[in-house]
Amino acid sequence: MYAACTSICEPQSMNKPSIEQLEQRRRAFRDLHHLDTAFLMPNPWDAGTAKLLAHLGFQAIATTSAGFAFAQGLPDNGVGRELMFRHVGEIVAATSLPVSADLENGYGDDPDTVAETIRLALGSGLAGASIEDARGKPDSDIYPISLAVERIQAAVETIRAQKSHFVLTARAENFLCGNPDINDTIKRLQAFQDAGADVLFAPGITQKEHIAAIVSSLDRPVNVVMGLHKSPLTVADLSAMGVKRISVGGRLTQVAFAAVKNAALEMLNHGTFNFVEHAMPFSELQEMMASQK
Repeated sequence: MYAACTSICEPQSMNKPSIEQLEQRRRAFRDLHHLDTAFLMPNPWDAGTAKLLAHLGFQAIATTSAGFAFAQGLPDNGVGRELMFRHVGEIVAATSLPVSADLENGYGDDPDTVAETIRLALGSGLAGASIEDARGKPDSDIYPISLAVERIQAAVETIRAQKSHFVLTARAENFLCGNPDINDTIKRLQAFQDAGADVLFAPGITQKEHIAAIVSSLDRPVNVVMGLHKSPLTVADLSAMGVKRISVGGRLTQVAFAAVKNAALEMLNHGTFNFVEHAMPFSELQEMMASQK
């Protein structure tokens, strides 16, 4: 089992909300999942992009484990729990928005480790978090459903013990792990729902009929990640299907890396600097970063 995260997990400058403020954020985050239409929950990869997204008017944000790993010069699933919670603290401190965290597989296989990770999440200022049902390593696979359910149950029991409005998202990773079986995916999501998860999520689902099948098979809010592939589906389309939350994972990070790559190649290959035409004005960034949350 991983050792408990020490004070190094929290930036010294972190301005954590009070317990009352935090529970208000958690209630507000929970309420977003019960609107008539889906809400957008984009994924910043650092404090600056969190402030940018808050400034633009989004109602909630979520961390991206892949995006943060890339920003650290690491591959996806290359960030340990301690560093991830330091990052989480920086995102929480950057804005007053509810923040949900991508906590991968909970940083361990056994339910006790997942429970400890959720205890840390409850103390970090997060409004919610997601737990995956796969080990998250190149040579690993999906957990047996019995163990996957025990892991979610351990997370739910931890949250309930603190009587918190914290929103737990359970993820079924089949479509990202080489098993695009919609029936098994629905079976897993239903089991996670029965275990007490608040939101269900099957990343990698892109077909309209699969999304509709998942939504119609569950009684809890469903998250869909967009941007994995180009898709004609819109927020309005997904809302009409009953989807309640839309995230984009690491795609904003990938777009940013593409912009840097293209600008660098322009300089390297052509000796020109036309990329500045697409840059945000310095004054706009300066004002945004200087503003209080």
